[in-house]
Amino acid sequence: MENKLFDVYSKYAITIDSSKGCYLFDKQGKEYIDLYGGHGVISIGHGHPHYVETLKKQLDKIVFYSNSIEMPLQEELAEKLTTISGYTNYSLFLCNSGAEANENALKLASFKTSKKSVISFNNSFHGRTAAATNVTYNQKIAAPINKNNYPVYFLELNDEQSFIETIQKEDIAAVIIEGIQGVGGLDMPSESFLQLIEKECKKNDVVLILDEIQSGYGRTGQFFAHQHAGIKAGLITMAKGMGNGFPIGGILISPDFEAKKGMLGTTFGGNHLACTAAIAVLDVIKQENLIDNAAKMGSYFQKAFKDIDGIVQIKGKGLMMGTELTFPISDLRNLILLNHGIFTGNSDNPNVIRILPPLNVTTKEIDLFVKAFQMELAPIL
Repeated sequence: MENKLFDVYSKYAITIDSSKGCYLFDKQGKEYIDLYGGHGVISIGHGHPHYVETLKKQLDKIVFYSNSIEMPLQEELAEKLTTISGYTNYSLFLCNSGAEANENALKLASFKTSKKSVISFNNSFHGRTAAATNVTYNQKIAAPINKNNYPVYFLELNDEQSFIETIQKEDIAAVIIEGIQGVGGLDMPSESFLQLIEKECKKNDVVLILDEIQSGYGRTGQFFAHQHAGIKAGLITMAKGMGNGFPIGGILISPDFEAKKGMLGTTFGGNHLACTAAIAVLDVIKQENLIDNAAKMGSYFQKAFKDIDGIVQIKGKGLMMGTELTFPISDLRNLILLNHGIFTGNSDNPNVIRILPPLNVTTKEIDLFVKAFQMELAPIL
């Protein structure tokens, strides 16, 4: 049959038919271990009973209506999210994706400051829409219409002197930074660098946007990765793990921002099904102590890989991990998938294997991965 899809994705010749927990099953019944969660989207595991049941119940009630009516589900989500995250006095704007969350966060920063320049960082990734593309380091994904639509200063991560010099420019509206760089290769802003950014943003009346789209929702052992540094941001963007596969994104917004009718908007954002999915995710994270599990399993990962020959370093925190080798990992990843049925991820750093499993992963899955990793790595070294 002729392919009618716009062919923009590199794909494995695998068709997944069903899933459960940390496992995927193809049409022939072959089992796979999912240590990548579809780019870190699967937070509470595939097919979680509570998640499935609550979505089924909502389907029998109402699937969608626009934001022109009252929706108690949105209020419930906002209450649970601000409580579990510790941002209790922040408000929530709901949208559909991470790129859309960043797009609207950048607009909010510009609305508030009446400025339009932004500080971003080398190897950053913030999305593929207009404003988000402009603050993404890899400009290969930018069409001519995206380029230079507002000034962006790309700085080296953790370069304090360069940051201090740049933020003093009069036109800076915002600083946008990932809690941990995902696509960029699992590099992290140091805690001291994040603390410096927070201080300098306040000092220079600049909005700090924390992109927690991949590093949030408990993945690092805190609800947001930047909370390891003990800081607060003006805006926090979220998506991926927020809906466990159902498309939803959001922004937590400081009370310093004044809401005005019509300044932001979305057709599908915060719909009944999306809110139901997001509420179910927060319920499971809390009931099953998945943030603690992410911290424990992250430590287990670190120890398991500590003494393996050929590893340059283990990057990241909790269950947002990167294993950096001395050579490109594409062939190794393929062997681990094809010979052992284990999904992992890559990044813009060709030497880094990215690990983003569901937060309820256990030592069993980790041990199987370590064994497969060592088995396929040994002949290469």
